Amino acid sequence: MIRVMAICLFRQSDEILVTEGLDTTNNQRYARPLGGGVELGETSEQTIVREIREELGAEIRELKLLGVLENLFELEGQLRHEVVFVYDGQFADQSLYELAEIKLLDGEWRTGAIWRPLEWFGDECMLVPVGIEKLLHLPDAPAREIRAAPPAFGAGL
Repeated sequence: MIRVMAICLFRQSDEILVTEGLDTTNNQRYARPLGGGVELGETSEQTIVREIREELGAEIRELKLLGVLENLFELEGQLRHEVVFVYDGQFADQSLYELAEIKLLDGEWRTGAIWRPLEWFGDECMLVPVGIEKLLHLPDAPAREIRAAPPAFGAGL
């Protein structure tokens, strides 16, 4: 089954806000911007607003679609397929940018939401979905689709 997702890049200087997970089948850590699955009858933009309210209890503004990624990966030994709408956005409450970690109100993540510099990601903790780094360097670019080449089996999340 193909899952439709929406995630939001919250940025401050050279850092982005992510949560970390762990694939227990291979002990691979990964980090993903906040967001979640698009529900029936909901747009991807509405998904971001709902997910950030559910996960952080926060309001957001200035949402801008950066692009759409198609992501094929293996997680917990199962092949997955996602179409991911990637947004750029800002918190309405500016004090959230001052916190090193923002507690999550729901979710099954290893950490709260953490600010990480882009150079922090690598083999020890992958930034996902695959291809998102291409969108990170296009803050003023129009929304466009970027198709990430499928990683080697089990290499991406």
